Amino acid sequence: MFTCKPRLLALVLSACVPAVAQDGASATVIDTGDNAWLLVCSALVLMMTGPGLALFYAGLVRKKNVLGTLMQSFIMMAFCAVLWVVVGYSLAFGGDGPWIGDLSHLFLNGVGAEPSAYAPTVPHQTFMLFQMMFAIITPALITGAFAERMKFSALLVFCGLWLLVVYAPVCHWIWGSGGYFSLAGDRPVMDFAGGVVVHITSGFAALVCALYMGKRLGYPSEAMKPHSLVLSVIGACLLWVGWFGFNGGSALSAGSLATSAILATHLGGAGGTVTWVLCEWVRDRRPTVLGGVTGAVAGLATITPASGFVAPMPALLIGLIAGGVCYYMVVSVKAKFGYDDSLDVFGVHGVGGLTGTLLAGLLASSAVNDIFGGGPVGLLEGNSGQFFNQIIGCAAGIIWTLPLSWVLLKLTDVLVGVRMSPEAETRGMDLMLHGEEGYHMDIE
Repeated sequence: MFTCKPRLLALVLSACVPAVAQDGASATVIDTGDNAWLLVCSALVLMMTGPGLALFYAGLVRKKNVLGTLMQSFIMMAFCAVLWVVVGYSLAFGGDGPWIGDLSHLFLNGVGAEPSAYAPTVPHQTFMLFQMMFAIITPALITGAFAERMKFSALLVFCGLWLLVVYAPVCHWIWGSGGYFSLAGDRPVMDFAGGVVVHITSGFAALVCALYMGKRLGYPSEAMKPHSLVLSVIGACLLWVGWFGFNGGSALSAGSLATSAILATHLGGAGGTVTWVLCEWVRDRRPTVLGGVTGAVAGLATITPASGFVAPMPALLIGLIAGGVCYYMVVSVKAKFGYDDSLDVFGVHGVGGLTGTLLAGLLASSAVNDIFGGGPVGLLEGNSGQFFNQIIGCAAGIIWTLPLSWVLLKLTDVLVGVRMSPEAETRGMDLMLHGEEGYHMDIE
């Protein structure tokens, strides 16, 4: 991930203790301001999964599946954290190979209070913690594609395997030391906070899940309206606020690059909201609340890879484009092909992440990084060469994600079965998977 210059002020702060960085980093000091900022951002990104994503998804499903949907996001906060500290972090950020990390940080070996090459002004543990939150929310995003029909045991097996086999290697390619697509690699790809790493991987895995598992019983002839848009709006608002930590924290310091990234993030979300609502207004003669919050998430997902590389007006443009592109995918393309991506993970996150990563290659400005944290001039500038690198990086992420996600689903199906029984699906996840009811209802 992009590494900012240590602030000069840190050199004279008596509260800062000098420390020798690991992994070959030069001697530096811990900046308590940077550390506090990254810890806050870690909390904000965790908030995106729970309660943000949990409420956003839970409001979009039917009453009989509310608790089951909440549980899917909630369990990711615990299950993925365990996998991450045991082996996931090492696979993503250990070693300096081009394609995957090593086991040098197994069980957090060598991940302590000293800084690392990844973030030279904060403890290594702080950087690991921040990255953990990304590893939690990425598989949680996929759950929206198979909402209301995957077994809980299958969720754990598939998401656990997917985190280690799909997410960790792609994370290393782009953000890991020596990664092939890192900014210092053979073919640098600009992905500030997760266009390829988070949104393309989760979005295209979601498409595989939707196709592999098939449609929900009764879809599309039976109306499957959201049971509570109030919950979804609350969840979307929490996601929007949490996204400031998602993108702003990726500056890895409390400097002006974080300010620039947060401003770009907000404008991206605003642009996506406006375009989506306008599209609905023109097509259906009325704007909807669901359209507004979906457009916001689309804009936020799309600006993510470019947030630290573009100026404010290009960020707004990316958001405006995102609202239109993702609207078309959700409303037209999904209907044309008939796949049941229950909560539109592919149309919003997969397509949004792809769009934003490509646009970063055209609209990035080296002036943004020269002013806000530094970087090699030219490398971070939008041009045809960089656009080609973005295409290659996106293609690699898609080609890696699609077949491996299918293989992992197939393996999960063999081991525990992926789909609920027709009776369980009819009666609902809450009662049949967890023995609880979030709402009192009569099941015919």
